Amino acid sequence: MFRDDFAWGVASSAYQTEGTDVNDGRGKCIWDAFSTEGPGTKGQNAFVTCDHMHRYKEDFALMKELGIKSYRFSINWSRLIPNGVGEVNQKAVDLYRDMIQEMIQNDIKPYLTLYHWELPQALEDKGGWINPDIVEAFGEYAKVVAENFSDLVEYIFTINEPQCFVGLGYVTGVHAPGKKLSKKETFLASVNALKAHGTAVINLRKYAKQPIKVGYAPTCTIAIPDTNSMEDIEAAKKVFFSMSDTADNWAWNVAWFADPVMLGKFPKQGMELFKEYVPGITEEDIKLISQPIDFLGLNIYNGYYIKAGANGEPEGVPMKTGYPETAVNWPVQAECLYWGVRFCYERYGLPIYITENGMACHDAVSLDGKVHDPNRQDFLDRYLSALQQAADEGVDLRGYFLWTFLDNFEWDQGYHGRFGLVHVDFETQKRIPKDSAYWYKEVIATNGKILHINK
Repeated sequence: MFRDDFAWGVASSAYQTEGTDVNDGRGKCIWDAFSTEGPGTKGQNAFVTCDHMHRYKEDFALMKELGIKSYRFSINWSRLIPNGVGEVNQKAVDLYRDMIQEMIQNDIKPYLTLYHWELPQALEDKGGWINPDIVEAFGEYAKVVAENFSDLVEYIFTINEPQCFVGLGYVTGVHAPGKKLSKKETFLASVNALKAHGTAVINLRKYAKQPIKVGYAPTCTIAIPDTNSMEDIEAAKKVFFSMSDTADNWAWNVAWFADPVMLGKFPKQGMELFKEYVPGITEEDIKLISQPIDFLGLNIYNGYYIKAGANGEPEGVPMKTGYPETAVNWPVQAECLYWGVRFCYERYGLPIYITENGMACHDAVSLDGKVHDPNRQDFLDRYLSALQQAADEGVDLRGYFLWTFLDNFEWDQGYHGRFGLVHVDFETQKRIPKDSAYWYKEVIATNGKILHINK
């Protein structure tokens, strides 16, 4: 079973849910331009989305009604500091303080994320994550957050999914700011992001108004052993922490973004493969990047299968014909949650939170006025049971944040793919809890006892 103090919650990001207000003082962020001028968000934007910034009181009341105990959310950097550095927007301070206080009043523990891709456009105009000055800018941002919110928030994540904002933003260009830069530039961006993380850890602790716990939330697709043989397990683990020079997106890996933070060194394979592109990394850089953190967040959705080949080397295993998929064509593979946390706990040894996991469905309001989503309930039962198996076997799991509470803007997918426990009519802003929301409420109330693994 899960530990008695397991954090059952939901997760979101500021840009995907909050919306905007002409009087809010927010600066532009990279997604504003990308969604109106860039190559693709299906012609849609997040200028209104769920309008959470105006409706958070009713949203948090609904969270309480549905038994949600914890909420992982992000601060919009461009709302708090419109130009990325310099003047702080007091309206944003007041808004976020009131939001956090409202969570607490509804018995919801806040888990704050500093960066979920809301980069101020003013900083991108100066080079964004390619510009070394962003390290100090992010540290200053962390200081402002600590000074204004750490009296209310005990748990803070620094950066969400660097693999995405570096790899999808600068390598493939399918995310904001929609650039395709050279390998040398993208490796520079990755190192700057890691140094920014370390600087944030220092400033969060230095300026916090109470003892806080700090973590980090990378992602990746999980290498799943094709069988439970020791040979396949070792082959999958080897691939999971490896790097490749043949992939279209070199940044889509675990080791480059996690090893320096938690092991204090960049992966040897990556340093050798990409030595002509990696910027000079000093001992001081390593010391900065590897500032001690309290826990690791993992965003896990799916994986791929690996076996040990005849010569002992890992081999990919093709997906079975007709394998199950979500509404955004991601494979359904509950075992990825088990192997992802097991492999990462064995390698890094830190307590783990699942900071994102969930399913996009073809949800619709039925004739009875309700939203029936048995496929999401089945998905979550399978995934959470796999997660409990890892906990039962000794992985130090501290919490699970389901992605997400409200249907919202899904980045380059626009509004295609509904991940929420609560259906949102984006024309009227009407909220309708789905069947899965009531099922998840019972999971939380029983600490997972109703999962099929326990029956």
